[in-house]
Amino acid sequence: MIRKDETTKMDQVLQKIKELLIERSVPFKEVHHEPTYTSIESARARGEDLCTGAKAILAKGDNTFALFVLPADCKLDSAAIKHHLGWKKIRFASREELEQMTGLVPGCVPPFGEPILPFPLFADTAVGQINGRVAFNAGSLTDSIVMSADDWFAVANPSSFEFRAKEA
Repeated sequence: MIRKDETTKMDQVLQKIKELLIERSVPFKEVHHEPTYTSIESARARGEDLCTGAKAILAKGDNTFALFVLPADCKLDSAAIKHHLGWKKIRFASREELEQMTGLVPGCVPPFGEPILPFPLFADTAVGQINGRVAFNAGSLTDSIVMSADDWFAVANPSSFEFRAKEA
């Protein structure tokens, strides 16, 4: 169950994303849908391929939280992140940490660092490469944004390196 204060924060994040995109004259499509809790559900609700999804994961390495974005059909390679960033350990943020630091619940974290969320932002090199678009839940379980991958990279300005797990 989502509390009213969580809904308010989610609405604020969605509004901040839309304002940022409009301010930068970036075209985007907003999709309102039933609540989605997984990348597969989100892709279905948006009418997009799973690989179009830009999955954002908040993780803590050593003593730093950071946001990692990868195609929704991929898994995160923790060893690649530790190696690239020189971290000794890494773990996913807990639900409580996520809610405390962002006001958001799992499944609605958008792929944006500053000025939307207060974290360093990293993107896997494969984000948006298959069809040139990214789609993501925009601070809400019921609202998604679909936009050009090039525009997302330009506006979000992530540091990029490869950290998706290789298929066995």
